[in-house]
Amino acid sequence: MRPTAFRLSALTLAVLAATAQAQQTSAQNDDGSYDLDAVQVQSSADASKQGLSEVFAGGQVAEGGKVGILGTQDMMDTPYSYTTYTEQLIEDQQAASVGDILLNDPAVRVARGFGNYQQVYLVRGLPVFSDDITYNGLYGLLPRQYLASEFIERVQVFRGANTFLNGAAPGGSGLGGAVNIVPKRAPNRDLNQITLDTQSGGHSGLAADFAGRSEDGRFGIRFNAARHDGDTAVDGEEAELSMAHIGLDFREEVFRLSADLGFQKHRVDGGQPNITYAAGVPIGDAPDADESIGQSWTYSDSNDIFGTLRAEYDFADNITGWLAVGARHGEENSIFANPTVNNINGDYTASRFDTAREDSVLTGETGLRVNFDTGAIGHTVTVSGSRYELKSDNAYAMSSASVTGNIYNPTTVSRPPANAFTGGDLDNPQMTIKTQFSSFALADQLSMLDERLLVTLGARFQNIQDKSYAYGGGARTANYDDHALTPSLGFLYKLTPSVSLFANYIEGLQKGDVAPADDGNGNPVANAGEALEPYETKQTEVGIKYEGGGLGGSLSVYRSEKPEAGLEGNVYKELYDQENTGVELMAYGNLTRDLTVLGGVSYLDTDVDGNDAIGSPETQANLNLEYRVPQLPDLAVDGRVIYTSSQYADAANTRKVDSWTRLDLGGRYLIALSDSQFLTLRARVENVTGEDYWASVGGFPGADYLTVGAPRTYMLSATLDF
Repeated sequence: MRPTAFRLSALTLAVLAATAQAQQTSAQNDDGSYDLDAVQVQSSADASKQGLSEVFAGGQVAEGGKVGILGTQDMMDTPYSYTTYTEQLIEDQQAASVGDILLNDPAVRVARGFGNYQQVYLVRGLPVFSDDITYNGLYGLLPRQYLASEFIERVQVFRGANTFLNGAAPGGSGLGGAVNIVPKRAPNRDLNQITLDTQSGGHSGLAADFAGRSEDGRFGIRFNAARHDGDTAVDGEEAELSMAHIGLDFREEVFRLSADLGFQKHRVDGGQPNITYAAGVPIGDAPDADESIGQSWTYSDSNDIFGTLRAEYDFADNITGWLAVGARHGEENSIFANPTVNNINGDYTASRFDTAREDSVLTGETGLRVNFDTGAIGHTVTVSGSRYELKSDNAYAMSSASVTGNIYNPTTVSRPPANAFTGGDLDNPQMTIKTQFSSFALADQLSMLDERLLVTLGARFQNIQDKSYAYGGGARTANYDDHALTPSLGFLYKLTPSVSLFANYIEGLQKGDVAPADDGNGNPVANAGEALEPYETKQTEVGIKYEGGGLGGSLSVYRSEKPEAGLEGNVYKELYDQENTGVELMAYGNLTRDLTVLGGVSYLDTDVDGNDAIGSPETQANLNLEYRVPQLPDLAVDGRVIYTSSQYADAANTRKVDSWTRLDLGGRYLIALSDSQFLTLRARVENVTGEDYWASVGGFPGADYLTVGAPRTYMLSATLDF
């Protein structure tokens, strides 16, 4: 890594960020800036020989990331599209969750789960459920509804189908992309940090981050804890979060070991609900974003504890094996009352809906990677096997009486009893879902022509078992057991050290539907109960990548075909494909010595039997600029614009929500209290103009519910490093 001049504030931020795992020394210049000596990355957040990728110029993204079975790859050497966002970006933007971080990606928009507050990430127009994101490559370990940013060192967004690389997502999403969370690890210097924060409504918090390494550098420990509580910028909404995480790592010349243990409690009271418009009712303007439509007695409460252990051993210089295991136990309780709008005036009805859920997840992965040459061709052969098991206990109850109100004039009404349409015991939910996924994958990365031509070959054999049981501990109601082989082929050619051309073919996989008993009108389906074969989404992509002079970017064109099933006569079968065609332009890095850019434009055309897909905007654009003020070396300011074009809210394309644009502004200032003590002050305003808008449509396949965008929010924080 070349020595680079940074302003004082950037130095401190870099020390705190993921790049802080590199040892570094510095000397102050006359103008207050610092010159950093060359660094040597030694620590690894994922117990891998490859370690973490270095941070790219500007500090907001990394040069590479974990690419599933292939391990950590440099972006310029990989025939796939992805971006890795760093801890520095997370801290500077005061991002509270995964969804806040992913707002920086033009190919991603954040939606909600069906009937709840679960975060859903729409990548290339297709959902990634929050319980389908991975934790160092393992599915199912993170809290289902929401993940606090204090757990995160990096967020990696893979754009495109990815079953060969990651395995099929157990929740059935991930066909358009994947999200991987990299946990925090101790850097190669002591870290002692306390942060106080507050925002509109009085919501405030305290976070602690401590880390250290042994004198020989082999053992590291990092501890994070945070507590946030209070009213949010949405009047009537209250949020509470408690979290703690400890990350351990040990490394020797041929052996690496890491472990994580995390806890999170997250509760939302009176939250802004999902809103559905009844059939035939035109969609009106979005209600005031700063006032919750949700009833004060609605809430969502979740508690999760999770852990992982990962080990890697070098059997020889060219042979490395690894083993990773993880487990999670989660408990959720909630009361929802999501409105259905019945006329253009905004009058609605809603039913109370109570849920209780307990999840137990056990997952693991093992693999072997071998490097060798056959003549002038280099090979990196990887074999890997994985296993995932979920047992989920569920219960529910609904009210027989309806709640009424108006989305433009929210009022609180009495809570009706949940005395009808019950399933199981809310105080003692019984198992209703048992899911088992297993897979075996084989990959060969070939390098030719002095490593200018890279070819990736591989396939994954995936077995899917999903069993459903009646509520209340009843008999099994459905049994899905099938398998599929998903291949991939990728090419990358380096025109120059700064320019790479790439192309790939890759598939996504999810279980097939089970034919229903009737067509919804009481007419029987001929093949009722038949389980369709797994759906295979097929994607092709070509593009160009550039990194040079501190600036990077990519341009890609892709096309995917996702199977859709339905009734043909009285037979349930695959009918057609949803076809997604898109173009993505990305940019990141330093435009000048003092100006950093992050953003891009995504264009998406969807075709579902002749219509556009629900909740799939044609155009999404992001532009984030950060300016380090030359006259004030310790001051940096930034601005972000997010644009989302209009999108359809029904399958027939008769209803549409308007486009929206959001402006966010922020800044930070560093105060040197001593040679070893620094205070970083950050201020931010999100949705500066106070726009009221419909932020997303759906988030669950085929659903057309709407979510209200976040209101104008003022944020302040102070971080002390000592």
